[in-house]
Amino acid sequence: MAGFAAGLTSGVVQFWLLSKFTRLVTGGGITPRAVLLGLTQLMLPLFVLLAVAFLRKQDLLYAGVGISVALIAGSLLKYILVRRKSKGGENQND
Repeated sequence: MAGFAAGLTSGVVQFWLLSKFTRLVTGGGITPRAVLLGLTQLMLPLFVLLAVAFLRKQDLLYAGVGISVALIAGSLLKYILVRRKSKGGENQND
């Protein structure tokens, strides 16, 4: 279970970094800060999976599942929130 918790935490942080990265790139272009955020969010799962592999090899699969669950849940939640926000604006104009 420690691997799942580490993976879940890593996935949440990675989703947060990824959302900041995409906001920076789509809003203002590629800046050094955007590149740093992009590289950080790409390397984070690698470091977490390596740490779990060295410390608790039996939890490696659970760490990967935790990362995946956090990224998928975060993207679905973000989609639902954006969708609700856009539908709320459409209803007010009618």
